Amino acid sequence: MVKRIFGLETEYGLAFTQGTSRRVGPEEIARYLFRPVVEWGRSSNVFLPNGARLYLDVGSHPEFATAECDALPDLLAQDAAGDQIMVELLTKAQQALEDDGIDGRAHLVRNNVDSAGNSYGSHENYLIRRSIDFTHLTSVLLPFLVARQLLVGAGAIIPAKVTTELKPADSNRANPHAPARAPEVAPGQLQFGLSARSDVMWEGVSSATTRSRPIINARDEPHADAEKYRRLHVIVGDSSMSQTTTELKVGSTGLVLDLIETGVPVEDLSLRNPIRDIRRIARDLTGRTELELASGQTRTTLELLGIYLGRAARLVDKGDHSLGDDGTAARVIDRWQRMLTAVETGDFAPVAGEIDWVIKRQLFDRYLSRGQLELSDPRIARLDFAYHDLTPQTSVFKQFEAKGAAARAVSDTAVQTARHQPPATTRAHLRGRFVAAAQGARKDFTVDWVHLRINDQLQRAIVLKDPFAAHSEQAETLIDGLDAEPADFVV
Repeated sequence: MVKRIFGLETEYGLAFTQGTSRRVGPEEIARYLFRPVVEWGRSSNVFLPNGARLYLDVGSHPEFATAECDALPDLLAQDAAGDQIMVELLTKAQQALEDDGIDGRAHLVRNNVDSAGNSYGSHENYLIRRSIDFTHLTSVLLPFLVARQLLVGAGAIIPAKVTTELKPADSNRANPHAPARAPEVAPGQLQFGLSARSDVMWEGVSSATTRSRPIINARDEPHADAEKYRRLHVIVGDSSMSQTTTELKVGSTGLVLDLIETGVPVEDLSLRNPIRDIRRIARDLTGRTELELASGQTRTTLELLGIYLGRAARLVDKGDHSLGDDGTAARVIDRWQRMLTAVETGDFAPVAGEIDWVIKRQLFDRYLSRGQLELSDPRIARLDFAYHDLTPQTSVFKQFEAKGAAARAVSDTAVQTARHQPPATTRAHLRGRFVAAAQGARKDFTVDWVHLRINDQLQRAIVLKDPFAAHSEQAETLIDGLDAEPADFVV
């Protein structure tokens, strides 16, 4: 069975509904939000006892990066645990705002675009073997990522038509999270589309991240033994509210990588113009957009995704996959197939409650049917915001989950475990235990994805280059030497 490390990085948006007191901006909300983090770790950039990283990114975006996971169920639990940690920080920040006499409500939003059009990321990380030809890998994977939004897009109100394709602006911009440059669109025309993220992509593969956003970020930063591994950094995806959407998003991509790494032949599906096509696909909910291949042939979005599905299903039948267990892989294949069938037939009942863009579209349709509203109505924009809002009092999606109208992929017990404990089968197991022990011993320490260090006279430090290694004698000795009751991160 193929082994792989998975990781997710989620940047959250911050907003404030003003009451009778003064306006509060994202920067100030972020300071309130990270007060407990700084008190606990003396920094706004910390690793937690569950192995994950929590920090404040550029543009006042809180970011939660999951610990390394070698099974998809662990990743889903870690991702959901991150949401819970962030919501508890928000609750404490709200109380602190009120204690300081500030009237209004702070909001934590899991989406990818703000009201000014700035885009921020939801990044996926997949460990790949260094021996795999990277150019070949990206050429096989890129068409899938362009088309994948039909399966797992978050749904968005977007301009109905891109009239011209513009080149991105230069990198000398004050806001590094702003779109490099939005494509020119026909004024005043809006539609429900698959993804808002698609319109801020400008290259297929590049080492850039903000100046000219690529679908695949090629920066070679493995956080592992560089002679053996490389980290594939995918930055095209939407932030998924739905656990089952995340399961399909990461699971399907993992299976396509398994095809490549196990040498399963996949016909050349390279697109002649992937950046044009990613925008076109975002505006076609039927999957029938004709995509011109570099070979001169054409395939519809449905056909292209069907080709990948057929190859991946055969791989899963043989048990040769990286998702952690055959039950998870079977669910990914089943949901992938049901989504393609739903798009082809127009009957989305079989996937109701499982895919973000389908849930959101049905929500909008019900809302629009109640009155003579257009998609441009501010009330629709507020509904879109509320879908992605994690704030307990106003979250539309969390209400769906609570009522059973949105499916779950992991249990509450698994999520609670992931909040406090690292995955037991990866390097994160050692990092999480080290952080908890060093905090309990009140030691000054430094930690990152690879290094553990005690900052004392002895300067004891170790390097953990193997992300699959959950045991290290050196790490055990370092942890045991702290001789302390482990301390958890409690908001």
